[in-house]
Amino acid sequence: MNPGSIVLWELIGTAILVLLGTGVVANVTLTKTYGHAGGTLMVTFGWGFAVFAGASMANASGAHLNPAVTLGLAIAGKVAWSLTPFYLLGQLAGGIVGAVLCWLVYKLQFDTYADNEHTLGIFSTAPNVRNAPWNLVTEIIGTFVLVGWILLSPGAAATTGGVPHFGNSALGYAGVSFVVMGIGQSLGGPTGYAINPVRDLGPRIAYAFLLPIKGKGSPDWGYSWIPVVGPLIGGGLAGLLALILPSAT
Repeated sequence: MNPGSIVLWELIGTAILVLLGTGVVANVTLTKTYGHAGGTLMVTFGWGFAVFAGASMANASGAHLNPAVTLGLAIAGKVAWSLTPFYLLGQLAGGIVGAVLCWLVYKLQFDTYADNEHTLGIFSTAPNVRNAPWNLVTEIIGTFVLVGWILLSPGAAATTGGVPHFGNSALGYAGVSFVVMGIGQSLGGPTGYAINPVRDLGPRIAYAFLLPIKGKGSPDWGYSWIPVVGPLIGGGLAGLLALILPSAT
């Protein structure tokens, strides 16, 4: 696939992922919605289905939708390093676009919400207990599970074009969605499980510079590096493991 097409499909898929993912958090958080106070399970299921929808739509590019996945595939030798910048560009742009679309959907709810100062959590993650080293560890482990499953589960492979054939091919992208739901429900408590740099950074950029939410709070740049660096380390470690293990080749 040519670089321009990679950028376009990754943008579309990641935008859908972020639109639906941040959308379910907005639905649960904001008042005057039908999903208000739906709870953690609603959020984790919503994000899982968001992954399925975004990945299915971006199948043409391999549906990485996540720099940690792209990095893991590149380290494992399953996608050309020369193509990785185009994946990353499309993913970051898609994260920004998806957040803007979410705001458009819930514009009236933001306008009538009494606590817009704390709405960053709709778009980006934050730890329940702030401790940079341990928050980083949480994101590394969660992302390692995700990328490790993609690369190491039975049947996992990838074409030379970087299109992954996920483990348990009968499930396809639904399998990835189940893994994301499992990570959210079991490992997501400490940090909100970004496990994807652009899923956090793209919406954070949109929140800081593009979304005209009256009375909105800080984008919390001091924490923003953790949901970027942690997932990249986790994805890189999964790629190294896939490179080393004979069963992953």
